[in-house]
This record gives sequence, C-alpha cells and structure tokens, in this order.
Amino acid sequence: MSVFTHVVVELGRFLEPALAESATAAAIVLFTVLVRLALHPLNRAAFKGATPVAGCLPLLLQLPVFFLMYQAFTTSGELLGHRLFAAPLGGTWAGALGDGGLFGAQGLVYLALFAVIAAVAAWSAVRGRRAAAAAAAAAPVPRGKAAQGRAKAGAGRSAAGVPELTAEQQEAMRRLGGVLPLLSFGTLVTAAIVPLAAGLYLAATTAWSVAERAWLEHRRDRLAAVEAAAAGSR
Repeated sequence: MSVFTHVVVELGRFLEPALAESATAAAIVLFTVLVRLALHPLNRAAFKGATPVAGCLPLLLQLPVFFLMYQAFTTSGELLGHRLFAAPLGGTWAGALGDGGLFGAQGLVYLALFAVIAAVAAWSAVRGRRAAAAAAAAAPVPRGKAAQGRAKAGAGRSAAGVPELTAEQQEAMRRLGGVLPLLSFGTLVTAAIVPLAAGLYLAATTAWSVAERAWLEHRRDRLAAVEAAAAGSR
C-alpha cells in the first residue's frame, strides 16, 4: 500500500499548482487512467476473443487496486486530509448527509459523482441492449422440418456455420440483453457506501470501460466495412 500511496501523493504534488486542494482527487483519476492503459492490451485481446482467460484478467487485476484505494482512505495516513472541493476523500455519503444534508457543500460533490456514474451506466445500458438485439437478430432462425428437428434438440447451425436460434431463444437473448446492462447501475450503490476516493476510482474506471468498448467496436466495424468494400471491388 505504501507504493500506491507514494504514487498518488507524487501525482497530487504534480497537479497541485493547477488544482490546489483537489489535486489528490485528480491524481486518483489519473492513476486510474494509467492502470487502465496498462490493462488495455488484455482488454483488446478479450474483445477479439483471443482466450477466455483474457476476459477475466482485467477485472481480477483491478480488484487489488480498488481494495488498496479503499484501505488507503479508511486507515490513518497522509491521504486522509485531502479533499475534493468541500468533501473529504476519506468520507462517505452518509457523513456528507449528516454535515449539511443532501444539498450541502459535501452533498453536492456526491450528487455530481452519482450523476457521472448514472450517465455512464445509462450509456452502457443503451449500448448493451442494442448489441444484444443486433446479436439476436443476426442469428438465423432454423427453417423447414429438418431445422425444426434440430431446434427441438437444442442445437443447429446454418449453412454458413452460424448457430441457429429459435424465436424463443432470440426473445430470451433480447430479455437478457435488457437486464444485464442494468447491473452497471449497481456501481451507484457501491459509490454511496465506500469512501469518496474509491467512488472516484469506480466512476473513472467504469467510464473508461464503456468508452474503450465503444472504441473497439468502432474499430471492428470500420475494419469490417473496409474489408467488405475491398471484397466488393474485386
């Protein structure tokens, strides 16, 4: 933890001339960005489906960082005296409500944090639903008596080798795609319980995750469009 504390303190000192007492809060966001940049190759490999393990490693490697952040701002140390505007980085939403109420100086900091997390979660939910609907629509529905027999057996593939889905399976995929993205709103509950510093980390890392996913999907779609245009010109 001493290494983590040293890194955050040094980043805060670097940012202090521009951000004054909120420099440590900005250092936490910058530290989060550096961690996510280091994990980007793993996330890119997971997106491409390189290995199943690649999809789990980024999440597993982030957990120690979150716990270090939590511990650093809940135990005595040099980071506890730092603030984000009026709110102490080691404080919680419950403490802010007891000191000025929902719209007090500290309460407004938490409301801004919750608004950022909610906006990211909503964006993630919309993109997740669209992706699930597109995946369900792209999977061919088995047709004909032979295909119906395969559907009853629970397995089937189209002539192109794409897994076939029944109408019921497609509907189940759409429903699942509508529920799973809503889990991202659970970050709001966590941010309301943990210290403000950990909440900042959650906001920064979830925003990075959604933006990174959107960028990877954009690159994939652009590459597919280029390849389709090249194939059409032959």
